[in-house]
Amino acid sequence: MTTFCTPAIMGLALLSLTGTAWAQSSEPTTPDEPETEMPEHMRGMGGMTGEGMLAMPEMHPERGRKVFAEKGCVVCHSINGIGGEDAPALDASTMTPMMNPFEFAAKMWDGAEAMVMMQRDELGEPIRLSGEDLADIIAFVHNHEEQAKFTETDIPENIRELMDHGHEEGEGADGHKK
Repeated sequence: MTTFCTPAIMGLALLSLTGTAWAQSSEPTTPDEPETEMPEHMRGMGGMTGEGMLAMPEMHPERGRKVFAEKGCVVCHSINGIGGEDAPALDASTMTPMMNPFEFAAKMWDGAEAMVMMQRDELGEPIRLSGEDLADIIAFVHNHEEQAKFTETDIPENIRELMDHGHEEGEGADGHKK
């Protein structure tokens, strides 16, 4: 039997190997020590790791499917032939099986200038993503099973209108010719 790890399972395994946990008390032991209770905005994340106490968000491919469509990534990128053609397709079948989410984010950063220009043209403004949004999108683009569920019905009407408008008239969201 062949077993493989999803990005979320790999991340959780890595976190469990570190053995780092939050202290039970929020009271600092000395005036110079910072509080060790997990801040409210970080609760529900996958855990903490390393000396710097880095928060690693959980990665949810099902939520990533929703974020991919609702934030407008689908306007330029496609999954299984559904979506735009202005940027690389993000089919799980083209992704490396063992992926480092930071490498994926680094590739996005390398193309950030072009992506922001295209987002302004296609969507009217740059896409805003939280760390959790990005983690979920990364999980989605690497998950064959969740991608198989992706259909045009996942795309909100306002995003579909942007896609249809641009394809029919060759214009971006701002009404200018591309």
